[in-house]
Amino acid sequence: MEAAEDEPLSPSARLFHEPNFNVHVLSIMGSKSRINPQVIKEQLVHTFVKHPRFSSLQVVDEKNNGEMKWVRTKVDVEKHVVVPQVDEQNLQESPDKFVENYIHNLSKTTLDKSKPLWDLHLLNVKTSDAEAVAILRIHHSLGDGTSFMSLLLACTRQIADPDKLPTIPGNKKRPIDSLDQYSTSKGLWPYVTKVWSFMRLFWNTIVDVLMFMATTVFLKDTNTPIKGRPGSEFNPRRIAHRTISLDDLKLVKNTLNMTINDVALGVTQAGLSVYLNKRYGGDKKDKGATEKNNNLPKNIRLRSTLLINLRPRTGIQALADMMAKDTETKWGNCVGFVLLPFKIALRDDPLDYIRQVKATIDRKKKNSLEAICTFSISKLALKLFGIKTSSSISHRILTNTTLCFSNLVGPQEEIGFYGHPMAYLAPSSYGQPHALMINFQSYINKMTIVLSVDESVIPDPYQLLDDFEQSLKLIKDAVVERGLCLE
Repeated sequence: MEAAEDEPLSPSARLFHEPNFNVHVLSIMGSKSRINPQVIKEQLVHTFVKHPRFSSLQVVDEKNNGEMKWVRTKVDVEKHVVVPQVDEQNLQESPDKFVENYIHNLSKTTLDKSKPLWDLHLLNVKTSDAEAVAILRIHHSLGDGTSFMSLLLACTRQIADPDKLPTIPGNKKRPIDSLDQYSTSKGLWPYVTKVWSFMRLFWNTIVDVLMFMATTVFLKDTNTPIKGRPGSEFNPRRIAHRTISLDDLKLVKNTLNMTINDVALGVTQAGLSVYLNKRYGGDKKDKGATEKNNNLPKNIRLRSTLLINLRPRTGIQALADMMAKDTETKWGNCVGFVLLPFKIALRDDPLDYIRQVKATIDRKKKNSLEAICTFSISKLALKLFGIKTSSSISHRILTNTTLCFSNLVGPQEEIGFYGHPMAYLAPSSYGQPHALMINFQSYINKMTIVLSVDESVIPDPYQLLDDFEQSLKLIKDAVVERGLCLE
């Protein structure tokens, strides 16, 4: 091992070593060309391997009550890059199914703790949407999904200009409340509105924190057909993805004055409603009528843990500089979450799904400090009660809700991963207590929807993807047919 100052693992990093939180993050990348493993290995030495977390072991410090610490080590790239020999001519299944089953089998395994906790699998198998597939697997104790995606993009360059990093659109700052219209007003009115805004922010935060605590203790979601069963975190995962048009989401977004995240959540709410209606009516003989009839129970409580990045966005330029010039940048797990309720129902107007979810997410993100509070509560629980108790608390929150949702913004131009042009990006994970995790990932003019499912709960993930895609079409058609579109 190289001489280096030992650094203890953060409490959140140690949390991911608990048996019920042994989460692995996957970044699945489709390549437009066959992958040259030697080129990848040579480039990793100058990028990933230079990152402190990707060149360190997680070692138990016997002299410090068994605490874990980072210890720098020499990385043998050959042991981290897996290139299975595949004879495409003799495949017993379709190439798409082969890649899907490979990832499914990968989710049955864990990373070897005797070396840095990451590996890269290169599959030179031609699928329906790529010439080859690369699967980057990273243990969640190394950092959160936003950090990983930023780091991955820092290892890419624009195809049109190989010297330039990808361009990631920034989030526009949105006001906490609509006070701008009163900013130029005179008299007491601006002060009244500001006081009212603060009172509403304070009240919503108190309500959300109480709901968070109630969920920790007793408040459970309805046992729907998509809710995970006890021990679901130990089951392998089926990863399925579908690429749709980002322009369709932008059309709805621009027309209804929303964000892409609002539209993605609205499509998710609509798709889940349609899918659950089919599942609840699955035992009926007339399946054609089942899809038209409302088979949903009343008052379904179904919530998602919506992941919110609380770190000031670490630019990919900073991460590229860190690997090239050994500079420092903030790293780790810095994610809060909000408990986002989905109203599961069949709507006559497809736009109602979007409007309802926008109202909910605006209240949760603009008029509440729920994400900051949940992050702070988690840190406090780790400090006061230790890893075991904190792990139990966090596990209860996740098992008492139904699913996890995230939406990541990707590059605006075509990129290459060490010279290999990318066809799509599909982030996901396994080891989480939820039976369903939904990731939206944008890339150029595409949006990829990625599902990570426990097949014992959701045996037909592609049906759910069909319902998402059809829901977006109905929402887009409703916008166009009513003449709302400006085009």
